[in-house]
Amino acid sequence: MAAEAFVVSFKLPNLLRDLVGEGAANSAFVPVLTERREKQPESFWNLVTALFLAMTVVLATLAVLGVVFAPNIVALLAPGFAESADPDKFPLTVRLTRVMFPYVFLIGLSALAMGVLNSMKEFASSALGPILLNLAMITAGFFFEGRYGPMALVFGVLAGGALQLGCQIPPLVKSGFRFARPAFDDSAKKIGKLLLPRALGSALYQINVFVDSILASFESIVGAGGQSALYYANRLFQLPLAIFGIALAQAILPTFSLQMVKGNLKEFKATLETALRTLAFVALPATAGLVALSRPIVRIIFERGKFDAYSTSITSSALFFYAFGLLSCCYIKILVNSFYAMQDTRTPVKTMLFSVGLNVALSLVFMRTMGIGGLTLASSISATVNMALLYAALRRRLGSLGGRRVLAAAAPMGASAALMGGLAFAYDRWVLEPRAFHGAALEGALLALGIAACVGVYFAACFWFRIEEARKIWSWRRKSSSLNT
Repeated sequence: MAAEAFVVSFKLPNLLRDLVGEGAANSAFVPVLTERREKQPESFWNLVTALFLAMTVVLATLAVLGVVFAPNIVALLAPGFAESADPDKFPLTVRLTRVMFPYVFLIGLSALAMGVLNSMKEFASSALGPILLNLAMITAGFFFEGRYGPMALVFGVLAGGALQLGCQIPPLVKSGFRFARPAFDDSAKKIGKLLLPRALGSALYQINVFVDSILASFESIVGAGGQSALYYANRLFQLPLAIFGIALAQAILPTFSLQMVKGNLKEFKATLETALRTLAFVALPATAGLVALSRPIVRIIFERGKFDAYSTSITSSALFFYAFGLLSCCYIKILVNSFYAMQDTRTPVKTMLFSVGLNVALSLVFMRTMGIGGLTLASSISATVNMALLYAALRRRLGSLGGRRVLAAAAPMGASAALMGGLAFAYDRWVLEPRAFHGAALEGALLALGIAACVGVYFAACFWFRIEEARKIWSWRRKSSSLNT
């Protein structure tokens, strides 16, 4: 119950973080700030100062409203909680939500700082920020959960938000940041115009999350623990998505923006093609691994204490069907940033609107026969449709994007990933399952060994198929080894 209360209390701050935080930094801040640094460098910090002032007012207002209307927010996100057999579930969620909301203020300013730094192609501090958030949450949960319950995690989130903002300040100062006379000029207005449809697009995306949250709160249909199962499965799904899709999309946006500012369309297309090939190379084996090993991964990481065999079953089911949408979600990050680099935030909104409607319809159909897995399958299908619509829209605007070359490269990658997935499935059946519950250390070591073996098989198959990306990685590895020696 406490886990589900925390999961729901974290949902809306996460939505607002995307609306006015990282999402805004990607879609509105970076392209316009890149253009300003390229064309009017002398007034760059005047624009940055104006943005900081405007964001401070907006974020503070959102934080106060969240504290005041916390009961209404919880009733909207988890209507089933009001009918829960546990009378403490709804009021606890409200308390956690109220304390959580100042996180929006901290993470929003952190995201603006990240956008400024990314426009100058400085990525180290923005990569460090999420690590600090996770470390703060882990520390708070490990040392203080026994005394303060789920409230300890909430304070960990707030501390992590403060650390994320704090770690951006030194590189900002080093880059020349100074408070200048704010310039609420055409560039600031352009950011506002770009931000509004981007916020709508983020809201539409989060509707998918909210639909899953609302439907998962009805225990009579999907079973108990649906909220927590979705959260845990999504955390595992987000690991490869963040490492591959989000990281590459964040790093490539300034390059996209600069290429569009300079009118280098040929280089823009070449960069996009390389990104799509690279993502296929890393996301396809990750998908195969999550599909084949979803149950042992969940069991070995989580199954202890109150997380029992039933919890493993519903969480691994959610992760299994999430995995099929991994490559599509990675591609969406890149394709959306392609439109953002052209300062077009409307097209992604239109494609997202259609995929949201599809997700709602499919969720209502699948959940009755598949439970939690039906909700995540609907998410994967709608993500794939959204990806296809984005690619088609970009191709209509720019012409050929090298799609046939990407497909030609992805086909042997898919075959290699399928071979790897078969090995992973056999390894689970003949090695991991017979040694289940023989100790977390042994199981963890065996899982790590199996994953390493699967990665080795994937690379070997890629070499056999003469896949360019594998050869580049091997060449880079050999050069690094020779330099170290």
